[in-house]
Amino acid sequence: MLKIYKSDMETNELKTIKTFEKGSWINMLNPTDDEIKKVCKELNIEEDFIRDSLDYEEKARIDEEDNGTILFIVDVPIIEKEKDNEIYTTMPLGMIVVRDEYFITVSLKRNIVIDNFEKKRIKGFSTYKKSRFLLQILLTNATNYLSYLKQINKETEIAESTLKNSMKNKELLKLLSLEKSLVYFTTSLKSNEIVMEKTLRGKILKLYDEDEDILEDAIIENKQAIEMSKIYSDILNGTMDAYASIISNNLNGVMKFLTSITIILTIPTLIASIWGMNVPLPLQGHPHGFIILVLLTVIITIIVVLMLKKRDLLN
Repeated sequence: MLKIYKSDMETNELKTIKTFEKGSWINMLNPTDDEIKKVCKELNIEEDFIRDSLDYEEKARIDEEDNGTILFIVDVPIIEKEKDNEIYTTMPLGMIVVRDEYFITVSLKRNIVIDNFEKKRIKGFSTYKKSRFLLQILLTNATNYLSYLKQINKETEIAESTLKNSMKNKELLKLLSLEKSLVYFTTSLKSNEIVMEKTLRGKILKLYDEDEDILEDAIIENKQAIEMSKIYSDILNGTMDAYASIISNNLNGVMKFLTSITIILTIPTLIASIWGMNVPLPLQGHPHGFIILVLLTVIITIIVVLMLKKRDLLN
């Protein structure tokens, strides 16, 4: 999908246009080959800049061309559906500054970062202020990471609360999924930090004082997200280890109880088996032999139960 936007110079209102105009924003969402070739031909840029941004495994980085075109790739957080579960993960978002004339964003799937700009939720952005637009995307992205991390923390607390009442595989798998999400987030946030630090130090873009403030805010938000991700990851690791120990202890308790029950049930079975033999046995001709054997069995069983209970093997 290909959309072209441009801010009105007087009202700063974002409008959708049909042609490639200087100062416009070209948003490419999972574009077709024809759309990629069309944009590259019209704007005179390399196809690799767009195709690299569509590679799910592409790392956050900055690349420049001799003609003044600069590619920024950062990782953005997304939520994917997997059966009935929601999985938190990341994907690359490409931002291309074309010779201070056009601004292009390229993504494989819809994401909340670009949606916020398309739906005009971000104040003070203009398509013709390309450097500031890019930095606002970086700041919005870092803020969204913090928001997603809070959601992950809430889901972790809900899963833990459910696990306290009953040990279910569903909740344990949920915790495992959240743990993987935090690993993805931490890795992506660190890569994004390198890109932002390089932008701040390298003077890749022409930055005004306000622009530097936005970039510094983005770096601070990103650092906070990294710290939150580490803390939540450590807590979740500890929780998973604790529940693994609890499950193991519960299993040991169940096995201990079943073993004790087996021993208790063996006593009457053993006595019944012995006196069921076709050989001469004590009490064989006694008129009250059956009652005596039953009482003997009960007494021995009670003694064994008391011994097992004393050794804490029936809890």
